[in-house]
Amino acid sequence: MKVILLEDVKSLGKKGDIVNVSDGYARNYILPKKLGVEANSANMNDLKLQRQNADKVAQEQLEAARELAGTLETKEVVVGMKSGEGGRTFGSISSKEIAAAAKEQCGLELDKKKIQLPEAIKSLGVYEVSIRLHPKVTGKLKVKVVEEK
Repeated sequence: MKVILLEDVKSLGKKGDIVNVSDGYARNYILPKKLGVEANSANMNDLKLQRQNADKVAQEQLEAARELAGTLETKEVVVGMKSGEGGRTFGSISSKEIAAAAKEQCGLELDKKKIQLPEAIKSLGVYEVSIRLHPKVTGKLKVKVVEEK
């Protein structure tokens, strides 16, 4: 019996896959537990429409991420840092502080987990920080670290 999986099933397939299983396995396990539905013409058509919709949504998310990346290129975020004599700094700037400054100064909602810092920023100056907006899109944001008064 051909079955369309509604959820991932270990050692059988992923959600949306069409698999061929024995009739008993389908009737006694897959169908009662709502892990899949029989692959008839109506269900096949529903699956096709769901895939088209998912592709459309993924394309829209990709375009939105590219647009946001273009916006980030033009923005600059200023973050203050305490420093002592001789320009020696105390502490470091983290991705959490960069995300908060971007929200406050530019109105951009950035997830702190998507901000990629090779190492913590521990000195004054201008840095270019990469932000992973989408698996295929990475944006760059300028972060200017100044002395806090």
